[in-house]
Amino acid sequence: MKAAIHTKFGPPEVIQIRNIEKPVHGNKELLIRVYAATFNRTDCANVSAKPWFMLFTQGLIRPKHPVSGTDFAGIVETVGKDVTGFKPGDRIFGFDDSGLQSHAEFMTYSADNALAVMPADVSFAEAAASLEGAHYAYNFITKVQLQKGQRAMVNGATGAIGSAMVQLLKYYGLGIAATCGTDHADLVKNLGAGLVLDYTRDDFTRIDEQFDYVFDCVGKSTFGKCKNILKPQGIYISSEMGPGAQNMYLPLFTAMGRGRKIKSPIPLNRMRTIRLMKKLIEEGHFNAVIEKTYTLDETANAYAHAASGQKIGHVVIRLADEK
Repeated sequence: MKAAIHTKFGPPEVIQIRNIEKPVHGNKELLIRVYAATFNRTDCANVSAKPWFMLFTQGLIRPKHPVSGTDFAGIVETVGKDVTGFKPGDRIFGFDDSGLQSHAEFMTYSADNALAVMPADVSFAEAAASLEGAHYAYNFITKVQLQKGQRAMVNGATGAIGSAMVQLLKYYGLGIAATCGTDHADLVKNLGAGLVLDYTRDDFTRIDEQFDYVFDCVGKSTFGKCKNILKPQGIYISSEMGPGAQNMYLPLFTAMGRGRKIKSPIPLNRMRTIRLMKKLIEEGHFNAVIEKTYTLDETANAYAHAASGQKIGHVVIRLADEK
């Protein structure tokens, strides 16, 4: 079978397409024919081993998971003798940010891991693009107590995290202001933002309004810069560690005070995210934003675009044609 392989950490050039042996599932595993996957920020970190602490999860010397990929949508080929709940022919999707080697024509996956039967009437590409960004967006939300009618500012509303964040906040009944590039205001409004700011012209931290939450989905601001637009009990959460890794330690200090706080969105419970996303897709509350589609042979190009910082929503790798 064909797969995207990296035998060392680094930039897109380390990705090679090779023929490798088709995997064999264990007693509690599924063999899955992969139809679609994304190349996302998590994949970029896993393949590049940047930031440096990724080495502890991906391999100190060489890649522990030589086939890239963290999400998938596909069809169950065969199941192990101890598998219950899934059968050959099931259309399923799943996600594991530590790496599940889904940039390959076939993969194996534990039936106990984070996966589910896909919603009906959704494409493999749409299903695969409904997990990674949404998982991180949802783990912002689980760190706070959302209430209908509250206001949130979303910095970076066109990425995988940001486009999911706007839709989730709309679902929970919040008023949304958001930033994006000049050409994408209509997209962000359609996702659910009531106020859209062009980050090339407007500094969102100087807006004459205060918010219950500032969700920095691109990690390009700081708690200090956003204090002015946070209500007295407002909360700031960022997708990045921030200058000097401040977003790792400032939550400890602000937690001791009574005023504005910064929280860390440690991503947990992938299965909870998948259940929610399946529900929202089925109810018509979520639509994955897909910018570009690549073939498996073009995985290095997908990596380059995902790492460029200019990605809109998701880039999808198509491994098989829809049936």
